Amino acid sequence: MTYCVAMRLSSGLVFVSDSRTNAGVDHISTFRKLHVFHQSDERVLVIQSAGNLATTQSIISLLHRRCLDDERENLLNVASLYDAASLLGETVREVIARDSGANQGGNTDFSCNLLLGGQIKGEGLRLFHIYPQGNFIEATHDTPYFQIGESKYGKPIIDRVLSYDTALDQAMQCALISMDSTLRSNLSVGLPLDVMTYQTDSFSAAQQHRITETHPYFDMIRKGWGEGLLSIFGQLPPLKLDE
Repeated sequence: MTYCVAMRLSSGLVFVSDSRTNAGVDHISTFRKLHVFHQSDERVLVIQSAGNLATTQSIISLLHRRCLDDERENLLNVASLYDAASLLGETVREVIARDSGANQGGNTDFSCNLLLGGQIKGEGLRLFHIYPQGNFIEATHDTPYFQIGESKYGKPIIDRVLSYDTALDQAMQCALISMDSTLRSNLSVGLPLDVMTYQTDSFSAAQQHRITETHPYFDMIRKGWGEGLLSIFGQLPPLKLDE
């Protein structure tokens, strides 16, 4: 299991992913689930992955390999983010069909979900959720974020705090608290975290960071959020259900 969240806001994009994969309690590993395709001053595309690890690794490897062939449509030469989402959906279908076909009669789940966000010069910010079937939906002003993986624990804080006009720094804080809620409630999601912010029209992929257990800011907001919740809970009026 994993947890990834991406937000498309008026001022930019926010991405947060955990890095834990597991095949049982005695087999836990760390793999990066946030991948960046970047051309200076022209495009920044970010992919987050959740699901079968072999499937997602094959997809990312194919996408990177095909970026080396300028004569073939790839993430570095498609004209729009919509075209990039279509290409990613086709690659998802290709890999799942290949691997599931070689495993006929087995019970392995080869499915995955992907988030694709970014900007290509000439258009605005866009964010897509690509499903295992290869189809996809796009974030809107009314629904400015997507989650994949173990999403239920981190959703309430986002729904209460986030709007399309939320500032990038506040949105990242919200995403990190959402991740902390998930970390506390589900052992299949774990540190380190890969995070990134992208400011509209910057075409820069520089704002990428890895957050570990010893990261001072993440530790501070985790403690502050927990203590704040306890403080507010303690200020609730006495229970009077008979009124």
